Amino acid sequence: MLRLGWFSTGRGPGSRGLLKAVMDKKASGTLDINIEFVFCNWDNTEEPNSRKEQREQFFEMVRRYNIPLVTLSWRSFRPDLPENDRRNEYGKELRRSLSGYRFDLGVLAGYMLWMDDRTCEEYDLINLHPALPAGPKGTWQEVIWQLIREDSEDHGMMIHLCTKEWDRGPALTYCGFPIRGNDYDVLWEKMYEKLKTKTLNDIKAEEGENEPLFAKIRTDGAKRELPLIVSTIKQFADGNMSIQRAYFENKHPIDLSEDIDRSVM
Repeated sequence: MLRLGWFSTGRGPGSRGLLKAVMDKKASGTLDINIEFVFCNWDNTEEPNSRKEQREQFFEMVRRYNIPLVTLSWRSFRPDLPENDRRNEYGKELRRSLSGYRFDLGVLAGYMLWMDDRTCEEYDLINLHPALPAGPKGTWQEVIWQLIREDSEDHGMMIHLCTKEWDRGPALTYCGFPIRGNDYDVLWEKMYEKLKTKTLNDIKAEEGENEPLFAKIRTDGAKRELPLIVSTIKQFADGNMSIQRAYFENKHPIDLSEDIDRSVM
């Protein structure tokens, strides 16, 4: 059985959906796993806290699954320290708070805090990055705007090992899909028309995430994220992948595109 550590900021429905998907697969016998704990970098006593109700729903879900919940508030932790020192000290306290748990693999599932270097070295942690292995860095919003700026043909996402090099740890699995053809061609043409009189920054400022091409890319990418995370965990649980092999032989991350496409059809 694969022992997982689950790290989440618990911001909303996406965090709950990820946890539920994995626990449903466990209940059905599809995933031979156990989640040893859930760690959250909020304890939900912070103020202001616009996501207090969402986070409480997440905490309640964790309790219903009888998973130990460990919280350590980043907001209230050592605000006197410089940012880098604060992150390192927080990481030290995080590791201390988890010292009683044993886990094979840590999953960053909607965890919105950048892990410190020492924690990345001591734990095997995997994270979703919303781009292909050779794709852009940054948030999913930044990635999509860069895809449009570069006139890209494809998009996708990867699961990578967390290292001190942000968003550039070795890719373990990935899935990709074309952003050309079918409905995309019309949206690209409309984008090209707008670019005749405006800059991309103008379009970004005026339309933001509602811009039709941007929204289409996001929709098709977002629906693949959860299946990719679940499929990657299954690769580890079934013994098809190990961190050691992926890290030291990082030449051929597993392409799960066909499996993911079938799951979202």
